[in-house]
Amino acid sequence: MLDRQHLAILREVSRRGSVTAAAEKLNVTQSALSHTIAKFEERHRIKIWMKSGRGLRLTQTGEYLLSVAERVLPQMEHAERVLTDFAMGRRGALRVGMECHPCQRWLTKIATSYLDKWPDVDFDVRTAFRFDGVEALLAYEIDLLITPDPVDAPDLLFTPVFEYELVLMVHATHPLANRKCVQPQDLLDEELITVPVTLERLDIYTKFLVPAHCRPRQHRTAETIDLMLQLVCAKRGVTVLPDWLLQEDAVGMPIRALRVGDTGIRKNINLGVRRGEETIPYIDGFLALARERGRSPSP
Repeated sequence: MLDRQHLAILREVSRRGSVTAAAEKLNVTQSALSHTIAKFEERHRIKIWMKSGRGLRLTQTGEYLLSVAERVLPQMEHAERVLTDFAMGRRGALRVGMECHPCQRWLTKIATSYLDKWPDVDFDVRTAFRFDGVEALLAYEIDLLITPDPVDAPDLLFTPVFEYELVLMVHATHPLANRKCVQPQDLLDEELITVPVTLERLDIYTKFLVPAHCRPRQHRTAETIDLMLQLVCAKRGVTVLPDWLLQEDAVGMPIRALRVGDTGIRKNINLGVRRGEETIPYIDGFLALARERGRSPSP
């Protein structure tokens, strides 16, 4: 069979000009190298080279095999370097799942620095899962989940990255604008704008409205944070978003932020991974960068 050793010998003999020099380069004896080639020639009933004076001359078969060696060996050497990178965690694929709509800009800033530091890691962001984010992580559809709602699962590890508070955002001229906080009854006549997820995943409902048996007059969704803020600016409704968005996305807008309830709704953004994979260097690198940058990941 043709294997890498035969191609390596042929390439080195061609480069060094002699069997002796090639054997020295490959760290084998001259007799061992000659024996290897002789057995290869006998098995395939061919001649690779012939003596020409004090040197060697490649046969037509030898020339062909040399061209194969020059193409194949660099690819194999590259593949070995890639495998080493995989083994050392310098190369791989990081598929990030998003369950936090407002975190998209935050992730974009993190990703910019991450891609610079880990150029050999494929990076992908997914927001559509076959089930939910946790199921996608357990099913190996994604490798890291960004979520405000971690779960207690033996096979998963969640790392809190930063804390924030959900606030009600209203137009500066809204009747509630001068209040420090709002109560569930204050939203009965409001049009509430939220991200497009089920009510069971909206804290404004599960932790604020439903326990008080209250519902807003109307509920609508918006696909982007920008649209939600623009609707508030146009006096088309009120919305609930993380407080840090007011400093980052709503600068200069006629918007006021009010605490939701007397104590507020405090949350954490968590990064979830499969337990044991947090030590993979390119995953650990993302976790470390996210913890370092916190809620304001300036590049």
